[in-house]
Amino acid sequence: MVRQVIGSYGNVFNSVLDLYIMKPKSISIIIPIYNEAPTTEILLEKIDKLNIELKKEIIIIESNSNDGTRDIVKNFEKKSKNSRVIVIYEKKAEGKGIAVRKGIKRASGNIIAIQDADLEYDVGDYSKLVIPFIKKNAQAVYGSRHLGPHKWVTRKYKKDKFYAFLLNTGQIVYTSMFNLLYGTRMSDPATMYKLFRKELTKGMNFKTKGFDFDWELTAKLVKSGINIIEIPARYKSRSRKEGKKIRFFRDGWKVFSAVVRFRFSD
Repeated sequence: MVRQVIGSYGNVFNSVLDLYIMKPKSISIIIPIYNEAPTTEILLEKIDKLNIELKKEIIIIESNSNDGTRDIVKNFEKKSKNSRVIVIYEKKAEGKGIAVRKGIKRASGNIIAIQDADLEYDVGDYSKLVIPFIKKNAQAVYGSRHLGPHKWVTRKYKKDKFYAFLLNTGQIVYTSMFNLLYGTRMSDPATMYKLFRKELTKGMNFKTKGFDFDWELTAKLVKSGINIIEIPARYKSRSRKEGKKIRFFRDGWKVFSAVVRFRFSD
C-alpha cells in the first residue's frame, strides 16, 4: 500500500517535472517581407509592443524590396527596444519558403511563429495562440481563418468578386484534398499563423520555395505524428490592388503538387 502511494506521488512529480521542462520560455517570430512599405512599419511596431508570456525574438527576412521597405526595416532594427531583433537582408527575392527556412535556421526560441507583413491577420491573436503551449504542452498550434464567423468565405472583394471566388473555392478544394490524403480533419492547413516547437523541424529537409511551403510544413508535421491544434484567428484579406501576391493559377498548381508530392515522399 505504501509503495503504491509513493509510486503515485512519483508519477505526479514526474508529470509536473515534464511539463515544467517542456514549458516554452521564448518565441521566434519569423517575418518574411518583400515590397510591403504601406504596412511594414505598422506591423513591426505591433509585434515589438506585443505583450505575451514568452520572451520575443523577431527575425525579419527582407528580400531586397524596391518600394522603400528595406529602409523601414533598417530603421526598425535600430530603434526596437522590446524585442531581440535579427534581420537577414537578401540580395534578391527567392520566395516566401526560402525566406522562412532561413529564419528557422537562425531562430533560438522554443516556439517558432510565422508572420506576414500585410496585416491580414490580427497580431492580437498571439495571446491566445501561445496558451496551448504554456498550459497544455502543445506541439503545434494553427490560427484558423475558417473557425471564425466567416467560415469558408474569407475573401470578400467588392471590385474583384471572381478572384475572391477562385481563392475561396481553391481553399475548399485543397483543404478537402489534404484531409483526404493525410487522414486529417483540419479546417485551415494553409493558414499563415503557424506556431510550432522548433525541435520539430530537426531532420526536416524542406524543398519548396514559395507559398507552397505552408502546405509542405503542415504535411511534414502531420506525417511526423504531430497533433496540430486549431484556434480561430481573425482575418481580413486584401485584394490584388492592395498588394495581394498569391496568384490562383500560378501558385495553385504548386500547392496541388506539394499536397500530393509530400504525401508519398519526403
